[in-house]
Amino acid sequence: MVKTVYLVLGAIPVIAALLLVTPLILKNEIPTSASNYTDRLEIEYTKHQLKKISYGVTERIGAQKTEILYIKNDGELKYSVTENGYLSPDIRSKLDEPKLNKIKALIKETGFIAIPSESFAIMDNATEYQKSNVKVTLNGKVNQIHWPQQNVTEDFIPPIITMVESELDLIMSEFSE
Repeated sequence: MVKTVYLVLGAIPVIAALLLVTPLILKNEIPTSASNYTDRLEIEYTKHQLKKISYGVTERIGAQKTEILYIKNDGELKYSVTENGYLSPDIRSKLDEPKLNKIKALIKETGFIAIPSESFAIMDNATEYQKSNVKVTLNGKVNQIHWPQQNVTEDFIPPIITMVESELDLIMSEFSE
């Protein structure tokens, strides 16, 4: 009789923990509740379309197109494009509150700011590829990461980086042609 009581009393915290954790595990999106109004976040996201140009003996890598997205803490954003050496006029806009909170929560909850700034080696046979860079400042802590698209490197690009990249690409796609 006493053992049964201990089993029942021991099972109660386990059942309560399962009930609390199950929705968090099954939910595939980062909760925006992680975003705090006191958090200070600035993001500078750059995407380069690069091409290797050969001059016979020497080679050079040049950017065919460069897109820069700068997001300030209050949601103000600036988008600029340089294509074939010509700078287009900047586009300024404001990011709505839900999107801004989603990005803040994604960066804060995934530990993005703690990812080591490592370099990813480019394969020698790559002639045209995309290289991205994101500089995140969260509450005074700065992290800057450079990475190429996955098919031109043998290194593993962490999913956290690709998650942030896809969110920023969605915002950038609203302004690019």
